[in-house]
Amino acid sequence: MDVIALDAPTDAQIRAWHEVLAAVHAADPAGEPAPDPDGAARRLLSAEPGARQRHWAVADGGRMVAVASLRLAGEPGTARPGEVDVQVHPRHRRRGHGRRLLAAAAEGLRADGRTSVIAQVLAGTPAVPFLESQGFECVLTLRGMLLRLDEVPPGRIERLLAEAPAGYELVRWRGTVPDGHAAALARAKHAMADFAEYEGAPWDARRVREMAEVVAKRGDDLYTVAALHGGAIAGFTEIVVPHDSAGRAAQYDTAVVPEHRGRRIGIWVKAAMLAWLTAERPDVREIETDNSGDNAHMIAVNEELGFRTERESLEYQAPVTALP
Repeated sequence: MDVIALDAPTDAQIRAWHEVLAAVHAADPAGEPAPDPDGAARRLLSAEPGARQRHWAVADGGRMVAVASLRLAGEPGTARPGEVDVQVHPRHRRRGHGRRLLAAAAEGLRADGRTSVIAQVLAGTPAVPFLESQGFECVLTLRGMLLRLDEVPPGRIERLLAEAPAGYELVRWRGTVPDGHAAALARAKHAMADFAEYEGAPWDARRVREMAEVVAKRGDDLYTVAALHGGAIAGFTEIVVPHDSAGRAAQYDTAVVPEHRGRRIGIWVKAAMLAWLTAERPDVREIETDNSGDNAHMIAVNEELGFRTERESLEYQAPVTALP
């Protein structure tokens, strides 16, 4: 059994990679759509600006049985952790394949001057004891929530929109942020706290534009609704509709600037987003989101909109010195 570096994966290797992911999903679905071949190809062949990727696989008798990805955001030697994802075909677990891939990723981390790594896994799956046996510790709990738009009670969105806070106005755009709002959006993104420890790169106008460009290059659509106060962005929310969404969109960032909190701006911009999507994208039937388990306020906002918990994920972290 060999660990193969997939620096330039072939079409056959991309198909084999997808087969592993599909088998893992069938065993641990967690309410998520099954991975699609196009998504696997995009993941293997492209990386977002400011980040690099490495990929490995384990082959057994010519058949791919386990895969791993390593995301390296920022420059080599930065304090930001790397991000590793290891997936082992259910029929080939408990044979050391995950450890072999983690060792390959550890070499990649050391070569890039990283001192720590994080991994996100579903609670209650075999990935949890695997990570804990390899020196990882749980640092964050994430609650995965889903909103089925046809289950939103009639009149709820209209009522929330009618409860607009005084002195604020809504703006919205599709795709890249307009130049007049780019710097204000970057400032508003600093209000996010859920992943502040891991997202060490500062938000600026260039970074918010780059994020939108990454979404567009995937063929996906980014929608943003923001609340303005005196020309500044007081709060915002983002939704991405994948080109192959099968009716499901993904909640991206939502944040309210500290001095504007307590005015129900978060639920107001989210309600405006739902109204916009209902009119603009009738193909969207569901929206998924992840919230930090201790973010009681945002969980309550989402529950008021109609989101219901579907799964729990765990964020683990380990020093590179603890890896095999």
